[in-house]
Amino acid sequence: MKALLVIDYTNDFVATDGKLTCGERGQSIEARITALTKSFFDHGHYVVMAVDSHEKEDRYHPEFPLFPEHNVRGTDGRTLYGTLGDLYERIRKGTPSNLYWMDKTRYSAFAGTDLELKLRERGISELHVSGVCTDICVLHTAVDAFNKGFSIVVHEDAVESFDPQGHDWALSHFQNTLGAQTVTGYQE
Repeated sequence: MKALLVIDYTNDFVATDGKLTCGERGQSIEARITALTKSFFDHGHYVVMAVDSHEKEDRYHPEFPLFPEHNVRGTDGRTLYGTLGDLYERIRKGTPSNLYWMDKTRYSAFAGTDLELKLRERGISELHVSGVCTDICVLHTAVDAFNKGFSIVVHEDAVESFDPQGHDWALSHFQNTLGAQTVTGYQE
């Protein structure tokens, strides 16, 4: 069994005026990440929206001194970006059992969440990964998935970063260190 993880594809990380935006680089994967999400959902696979969540002015959070405040609860910055947000809202109205919105407070979608439990309950062993930022949250999630024994497929055409060098390094790391498969143009 397989699942798709969509990591942090929100206004704050993707929109032109986002608080910690990938800008055009993140926007360039909008159609692909939306199509991938729709395909996985339509084929009955588990789809997880793993969304960064912060409290306003949380000086105790380890990211506070590193990045501008972003993805604050109750703000438009946490809304899924563009057509992915539209797709999510249409799907969500049907209360599907294979769509899961998950708040996360650390880089990895596994840190301090019930993600592993949800995946194991469903017999999922293969994780398909998409979203932003390739070299931060996508990377840390993939490392944790590797350490937990999941097979990893990274959709190279559905991940992006504000740091082109970090993006390229992470794609290489996925393959050469985590044994992940990187794919482009994947069809379900």
